[in-house]
Amino acid sequence: MFSRFTRPQALAVCALPVVALLAVAGLAPLPFAVAQPGGTTNVLGEHEGKPVLTITGAPTRPTTGELRMTTIVATGPQMDVYLGDVIDGWFRTDRAVMPKDSVYPVGDNVKEVEKHNLGDMKESQDDATKAALNYLKANGVDNTDKVEVEADLGKIGGPSAGLFLSLGIIDKLDGNGSGGDLTGGRKIAGTGTITADGKVGPVGGVSMKTQGAARDGATVFLVPKAECKDAQAELPKGLKLIPVTTLSGTVDALRALEKGEKVPSC
Repeated sequence: MFSRFTRPQALAVCALPVVALLAVAGLAPLPFAVAQPGGTTNVLGEHEGKPVLTITGAPTRPTTGELRMTTIVATGPQMDVYLGDVIDGWFRTDRAVMPKDSVYPVGDNVKEVEKHNLGDMKESQDDATKAALNYLKANGVDNTDKVEVEADLGKIGGPSAGLFLSLGIIDKLDGNGSGGDLTGGRKIAGTGTITADGKVGPVGGVSMKTQGAARDGATVFLVPKAECKDAQAELPKGLKLIPVTTLSGTVDALRALEKGEKVPSC
């Protein structure tokens, strides 16, 4: 003999498995990392009391303005992120929810992650130096074969400072090519990887990096062109986006900006 449920009883019984699943989901760690704006560093100046760029083999020039590379801060590789954290991140403009393996592609071993990130930074520094010196040589700057560059960003890892290290080298050695500063005296921030032949590549966390840039006083943000949409998502008021694809194109855009000429926009 079968009992007949009333409609409210039937709904309650059907809802029980759903509630149970949501409870389990709420308690289980998820494969995400939550990121927020990190610090910015002027590559023309110092980081933790030490010059970011040390150049030998050629005279360097004094600079004004700033070239600020940007960072994000994410939950650690061994830190669990739960459903509540993800929902909170989705609804906040100062947080971003990212797949954990996009932030920590080598897994969750802290030492391996640090080693990987510092290795990426070292490779990025080498490519940035090659790209800058190749650019200067192609534009008639003498004695580039004798130049040696050391970059020191402490424990900041990853390849996303590459573009700004290249720009810093160019500004210190040649400025805008006409006796002035590449920055035009502005606080310019941004991000982007660089290859030895001067191609700018995309990075992660751009919407968080624009917020860090604005917080630290930047008025211009250089962004890999492929990430214009991401950069516009939470763009702070008063921060001008300039999309870039190559080192030479970036220098041209900064020169045009200084002269008040038209520059690319997202």
